[in-house]
Amino acid sequence: MSPRQKVLIVDDEPDIRELLEITLGRMKLDTFSARNLGEAQALLTRETFNLCLTDMRLPDGTGLELVQHIQQRYPQVPVAMITAYGSLETAINALKAGAFDFLTKPVDLTRLRELVSSALRLPAAGGPSVAIDRRLLGDSLPMRALRKHIDKLARSQAPVYISGESGSGKELVARLIHEQGPRANQPFVPVNCGAIPSELMESEFFGHRKGSFSGAIEDKPGLFQAAHGGTLFLDEVADLPLAMQVKLLRAIQEKAVRRVGEQQEIVVDVRILCATHKDLDAEVAAERFRQDLYYRLNVIELRVPPLRERREDIEPLACHMLKRLAAGTGQPAAKLHPQALDALKSYRFPGNVRELENVLERAHTLCENKQIEASDLRLAEGNCAAEGGVPDLTQIDNLEDYLENVERKLILQALEETRWNRTAAAQRLNLSFRSMRYRLKKLGLD
Repeated sequence: MSPRQKVLIVDDEPDIRELLEITLGRMKLDTFSARNLGEAQALLTRETFNLCLTDMRLPDGTGLELVQHIQQRYPQVPVAMITAYGSLETAINALKAGAFDFLTKPVDLTRLRELVSSALRLPAAGGPSVAIDRRLLGDSLPMRALRKHIDKLARSQAPVYISGESGSGKELVARLIHEQGPRANQPFVPVNCGAIPSELMESEFFGHRKGSFSGAIEDKPGLFQAAHGGTLFLDEVADLPLAMQVKLLRAIQEKAVRRVGEQQEIVVDVRILCATHKDLDAEVAAERFRQDLYYRLNVIELRVPPLRERREDIEPLACHMLKRLAAGTGQPAAKLHPQALDALKSYRFPGNVRELENVLERAHTLCENKQIEASDLRLAEGNCAAEGGVPDLTQIDNLEDYLENVERKLILQALEETRWNRTAAAQRLNLSFRSMRYRLKKLGLD
């Protein structure tokens, strides 16, 4: 028979302590109670806990101090903060300090049981897992730091804003945060916010009732319901129109959604992760993105480094990709000629890892005798980095041709990222649809 798990309860109100003790006792958990910060710290030295629940205000300190104390000395113990109703800023500060999650007073017992169950499912702390190492390749300093951050964020329920350039691997990072956390066995639902027509957004996110609008031929659950218990990943969140941003903010704050055509709200339990290749600070400053939603989503920011900041990872990444390409053919993997490898290492990769994969797939098809030469890569010369990252002007014979090549490359990248949805690609490039159609025709891509 396995020993019962232990929970430390820290609150100076006897009624709250008793409520938590009874509720957790019915969950077959052993509880230890402390009235203040000093008693809690003393108990932590004597017992090994699986979870700590602490009030924000304590007679001799704050719950935030306890979170920091546990983070430094007992990082394997998740801490949940109990705050007064409406003190969202306090809760966000607790999450930033390393708290697992938060509850508001009066304590909702259903929410409490869900939080406790989720916290107790956390894997043991101890550095990045083998799964992260295998799927997030590279031994550069930026990648080592990224893996450590993923492991830490997986042990929290804080909303995370994943920033980084297109093609840098933001969705993979989001998946790893989900898969290493307590929600791993629940759904991970990714959604490209830039690819959903604005008139369908409310229905897609929140669902609709049959007959609520023309074309609603049956009841449909939304993305929030599909992600219930798991993680909702909002990719390209900066592309959400302002009207939808207001509704999204309410759904996140209230942890409930209302389907189109219904009056009753449905409670949802999702962790929100989001990403965009745009600068969200600049979007807020330009009043294209709501500041209140920005603060709610950007509790913790995680930056994914571009490939040019970790050039030492290009060789292992390329070898892995070539092996994967060969695996589908039954043939040995193609080798990179030293000059080809040098060419890759000096290229700026505006499309990052996704572009490296596309370049190698093309070269793998074109090369002779299973050896990839520099000429097989067909890299755009304008993106071969001279010192300081400036294109070598001596290599540009014709400015018009060079600019046309850059334009073609950016348009193709936008089309690939939006699964060839021309409207979404035009929005990504801040072009009107008419301008996009003209450029596609001019470049022979129509």
